[in-house]
Amino acid sequence: MAPTATSETEAPHVTEHSITVSAPPATVYALVADVTTWPQVFGPTVHVEVLEEAAPGGGEQLLRIWAVAGERVRTWTSRRTLDPVARTITFRQVVTAAPVASMGGEWRVQELENGGTRVTLLHDYLAVNGDPAAEELIAQAVDRNSRAELLALKNTAEQGDIREELHFTFSDSEIVFGAAGDVFAFLDRADLWPQRLPHVARLELNEDEPGIQRMDMDTRSPDGSTHNTTSVRVCFEDRNVIVYKQLRVPVAMSGHTGRWVIEPLEDGTTRATSWHTVTLDPDGVRTALGPEATLSEARTLVREALGANSSTTLRHAKQFAEEARAES
Repeated sequence: MAPTATSETEAPHVTEHSITVSAPPATVYALVADVTTWPQVFGPTVHVEVLEEAAPGGGEQLLRIWAVAGERVRTWTSRRTLDPVARTITFRQVVTAAPVASMGGEWRVQELENGGTRVTLLHDYLAVNGDPAAEELIAQAVDRNSRAELLALKNTAEQGDIREELHFTFSDSEIVFGAAGDVFAFLDRADLWPQRLPHVARLELNEDEPGIQRMDMDTRSPDGSTHNTTSVRVCFEDRNVIVYKQLRVPVAMSGHTGRWVIEPLEDGTTRATSWHTVTLDPDGVRTALGPEATLSEARTLVREALGANSSTTLRHAKQFAEEARAES
């Protein structure tokens, strides 16, 4: 059951945030409408799943969203109504996360006379039991996330055609002669990676609630240097899937999300796949690789670096699962 406010007649708090975007409204609306891109576009968003959908591109959707709010990752379920003609998207949380008792709002995407776009993001909310301290926490989170989301939307929409060069996805796989559950167990216990994986120098893992993990990791590069990343992971043990988002990324990237997918195959083996989705930062690429560096060169280097680490992890997970099968 979702938490409820003290009084059904209590007036909700209403906020409004807006931004001007130098991009066509159709481009901006498409970014808001397509939730599969949100973890790459919006900093607070970790993962989104479409649970129900009336029709692609319009009508109603039921979503489950995981996002960073303050120092924690919170998850809730929302129902959206998309109107691509009016370019509005209304939303209402149907399963909230405390201290929120109710939350809803609307995206409005309006064309300006100069061909640009005005985006307005409205929220209305109530705190559980009308608690003033909770109201203040919600107000701060709504303000912080709304400003961050609108700025990220602006930056992404204004990339124009170059966004196709900046954004890419790739994967690496291993066939494992072992159980999917053992592969998942290896990947889930990231706190043991410094003892299990040669490229992990240090890893601090916190799991405030089952299945939601925060990681602070130092990774060794081939040249002996280390770089630090912080990530949030959502672990679905029932599906043998782990999704993650890096909150602190290397300078050449503006976004990095990924997933570990473990699939039992008909022949009794298991396929373990590491997926990466990366968005490059053009200024960061020049800072990291030099002013003459191209996006193509950066894509190749990022692909090699991330792929090398995930492939190493997959090989060790394979060994772990196959040894477990041999011992059983």
